[in-house]
Amino acid sequence: MYSVPLHVALNDGNFIPVLGFGTTVPEKVPKDEVIKATKIAIDAGFRHFDSAYLYEIEEEVGQAIRSKITDGTVKREDIFYTSKLWSTFHRPELVRTCLEMTLKKTQLDYVDLYIIHFPMSLQPGDKFFPQDKHGKVLADTVDLCDTWEAMEKCKDAGLAKSIGVSNFNRRQLEMILNKSGLKYKPVCNQVECHLYLNQSKMLDYCKSKDITLVAYCTLGSSRDKRWVDQNSPVLLEDPVLCAMAKKYKKTPALIALRYLLQRGIVVLARSFNEKRIKENMQVFEFQLASEDMKVLDGLNRNLRYNTAFFFGEHPTQPFTDEY
Repeated sequence: MYSVPLHVALNDGNFIPVLGFGTTVPEKVPKDEVIKATKIAIDAGFRHFDSAYLYEIEEEVGQAIRSKITDGTVKREDIFYTSKLWSTFHRPELVRTCLEMTLKKTQLDYVDLYIIHFPMSLQPGDKFFPQDKHGKVLADTVDLCDTWEAMEKCKDAGLAKSIGVSNFNRRQLEMILNKSGLKYKPVCNQVECHLYLNQSKMLDYCKSKDITLVAYCTLGSSRDKRWVDQNSPVLLEDPVLCAMAKKYKKTPALIALRYLLQRGIVVLARSFNEKRIKENMQVFEFQLASEDMKVLDGLNRNLRYNTAFFFGEHPTQPFTDEY
C-alpha cells in the first residue's frame, strides 16, 4: 500500500472507502449483469457501492450484496452503500418516500450515504423527466434548504448514516452551509471529475469546508449517446496518459484513478468486465511521483462528458464551468 488510506473520515464521524464501485448501467448491458458484476466486485475487495433511485437497478445491486452477506463473504457493516434522492422528490414531504423506496428495493435497513442527486427540482409524478406537450422538462419550485431539512430528518431517523449532495456548485453548497438552523452539513459533493476536468477549484473549496469530494466519470465516460457528445475525446486514449501508463507498467485506467486518489478525492470506478473490476483494485499498489502528478495536472481542459442533456435545453447550473 502506498500512502493512500483505504477509508477517509467524513465530517460527521463516519468513514467512506476511497474506492467505490459505480452501478450506472449503459443501455446495452442487461440488468442481470449488474448482479454478477457487483458480486465480482465484492469478491475482488470493493466495499463501497454507489447507486441511485434513477438507475433503476437498486433491486439487483441489493440482491448481490445480500447474497454476499448470506454466504459469509461480508457483513452488512462492511458495505458502504450510497443512494440518491431523485429530482422529482425534492419537496420535503417526498424525500423520505424516495429513500424508503430505495430501502424496499435493496432490502437494506439503511443506506450509508444518501445524497441529493441534482440541485434542479422536477415536478413530482411517475416520470423521471416530466415534460409538457412540447417536450420541455417541467421544473418544480422547491427551496433546496427545505429539501435538506428533510434529508436531516432521514439521518435522525437512522435511515441514512450520512447525507450529502451531488452536482452542486459553490453557490449551491453555500446556500446549504449558510442556511438558518443547519443541523448537519453535507459530508460530500459528488461531481464529474477526471483528468480532463480535474475540479481543482471545487476540490480546494470542499477541503476548506471539510466536505469530501467524490468523483464520477473518473475514466471519462461510457460514451452513452443519451448525454455524451460522441465527438468528445476518449480520455483513456490520451497520449500523455498512455505514456505514463507505459512508464509505470500499469493500465491508463489505473493511472487515471490513482491521480484522483492522490489528490484526496474519493473515486468511483465502473466496469462490467471481470478482469477490469479486479484490475482496478491494483490502484493501491503503486504511487505516482510528484513530477508525474504535475504532468497529469496539465491535461485538464475543463471538458465535461456529462452535459445533462436530459434536463432540456438549459442544463442546471453545475454543468457550467462555474465551480
